[in-house]
Amino acid sequence: MSVDPELQSVLDLVAAAGEVDPRSVGPEGLRAGFEALSVLFGPVRDDVEVTAVSLPGRSGPIAARRFDPPGGGDGSALVWFHGGGWVIGSVDTHAALCADLAAAAAATVISVDYRLAPEHPFPAALDDALDATLAVVTSAASFGVDPARVAVGGDSAGGQLATVVARRLRDLGGPPLAAQVLVYPVTDLAAAPGEHPSQQEASTGYLLTGATMDFFAECYAPGVEGRGHPDLSPLRSPDLSGLPPALVLTAEHDLLRDEGEAYARALRTAGVDVVAERHAGTIHLFLQLAGTTARARALAQIGSFLADRL
Repeated sequence: MSVDPELQSVLDLVAAAGEVDPRSVGPEGLRAGFEALSVLFGPVRDDVEVTAVSLPGRSGPIAARRFDPPGGGDGSALVWFHGGGWVIGSVDTHAALCADLAAAAAATVISVDYRLAPEHPFPAALDDALDATLAVVTSAASFGVDPARVAVGGDSAGGQLATVVARRLRDLGGPPLAAQVLVYPVTDLAAAPGEHPSQQEASTGYLLTGATMDFFAECYAPGVEGRGHPDLSPLRSPDLSGLPPALVLTAEHDLLRDEGEAYARALRTAGVDVVAERHAGTIHLFLQLAGTTARARALAQIGSFLADRL
């Protein structure tokens, strides 16, 4: 179907500003542009308590932000990794989303401000994501969290980090996670041309462009050699069994659509409990666009999924 009119207005606004060449503006230019775009993400709701926290990591303290739902948490928690191609985005750009996630799931959300590329290429973001999750689970009591009721989640590159963290914890023998929430996740940096048709079908005109995604991949994992490693391309993991239940949401008009859906199928084939849906008429970033029907529906879906599993 065509793009939802509420989302088309965002595409029209971005088109009027002109297409950006990621290599010309560089990481700092892309970060500034995303910060400017964040005006469309809405304010942080005032019934959610927001607290800055610091988590221990192998490379030093990891900044994070805690969002407690209205009335306080019930012991469940969602560790969230923001999107942005491992290059842009922050706990600031995703603050409104994380507050809404906390309210929707009635759970504490801990948003991780992991290190960004190209200043900190792979595996820096993954190391921070893994260390932050381990810190939350192993020190759950200090967070007022039940270690058996912790989920991970993320959007776009953050979704990739979330599912890799889930697999890495499985390989470490725990601690186990209760669920994973993957919103239009990156799952395959090693795809051959045409392997995922949406990469060509939605390469321009839908916020995230093919040129920008290529730039992000080059910043995070310079050179194509090794991009098939499961820590970069989770779709290519030889064993996805034993992972926590997953909610996988994709957007119809998004170049990441097909690889996200392929990953959902691979999880299901491996015996993982999977709920997957392609949101018709939507675009990349729709979960963050305030005031849209698509965002409200997805938030309710995430809240319901986590309520059932946490």
